Amino acid sequence: MERNGDIGALLLGAAEAQAMEAHGGTESAVLLPLYGWPHAPGLIFTERRADLRRHAGEVSFPGGRHDPGDADLEATALREAREEIALDPAAVEVVGALPPVSTFVTGYRIQPFVGLVDDPRALGLEPNPTEVETVLTLSLGRLREGYEMRRLIRRGVAIHTPTYEVDGQLIWGATARILGDFLRRIA
Repeated sequence: MERNGDIGALLLGAAEAQAMEAHGGTESAVLLPLYGWPHAPGLIFTERRADLRRHAGEVSFPGGRHDPGDADLEATALREAREEIALDPAAVEVVGALPPVSTFVTGYRIQPFVGLVDDPRALGLEPNPTEVETVLTLSLGRLREGYEMRRLIRRGVAIHTPTYEVDGQLIWGATARILGDFLRRIA
């Protein structure tokens, strides 16, 4: 039995998603590792180290900049997930993509990919100590409950933005925009 159910029909194909316009001079990709689909679904996130130069302490999906050695942006997402949380690419069934998202401050064009994975406890996930403080697993139900539009102050500028807060972890910015699109598509 196929474990992806109908989720692929709710997402974009990789080529379709990558052809969509989004601003940003630096190509990057993230993986939305989805476990427990469809009965008790959740997503795996990282909490970045507080001492990093960019996006310090933020909750995000595993991902990063496209490297010249990556075959494509899907390969970038899988490589970054392996580097950041030791997620074996062979343990991921990529089932689709989402529209690209831009970061306002850092100028990244982020291509999200959705991949089905087994129960996170069985995956042997380990945070890379140079980048990741901890690996977070959050159920989609808790994420939906934690949604709120908020006024945040970032670098002295007030922004009104979608956020998700679960167990004291605040998801905002590009990660919240990607998450919101994903949750709307699978609702």
